Amino acid sequence: MDDPIEQEAQQEVPQARSEKSKRPSWLWPAGAVATGLAGAALLLLRGCWHRRMSWPVRAEGQSYQVCLGCGVKRLFDEQNFRSYGPFHNDLNELIAWERSRRTDPAAIPQVEIPLVEIPEVEPDERQRPAS
Repeated sequence: MDDPIEQEAQQEVPQARSEKSKRPSWLWPAGAVATGLAGAALLLLRGCWHRRMSWPVRAEGQSYQVCLGCGVKRLFDEQNFRSYGPFHNDLNELIAWERSRRTDPAAIPQVEIPLVEIPEVEPDERQRPAS
């Protein structure tokens, strides 16, 4: 009944477990703690990411959005439906920044968009509309 192959297999199992148990048991929890601390440090250094912004609000002739996480404000362009400018807690300072930007044309970056010429293609006989 006692097979020598089965006895050897049973002896190898405890040896494999002992080798596995030689790894430090604190390694996984230490990695989790380090990851959590790195995330917390990043949050403290960076602060709010301003991903959740309110719908545009209009006041004093300006549209702006408010971050729902921290309450900071940012100007909003209604024509392009985009927020722009710096983030600031004081709306009056944002309006002053916008007015100074409008009065100083050198502060507005001018971007030239190159025109691309599209060559005209003459249609084949097959592509001409029937008249």
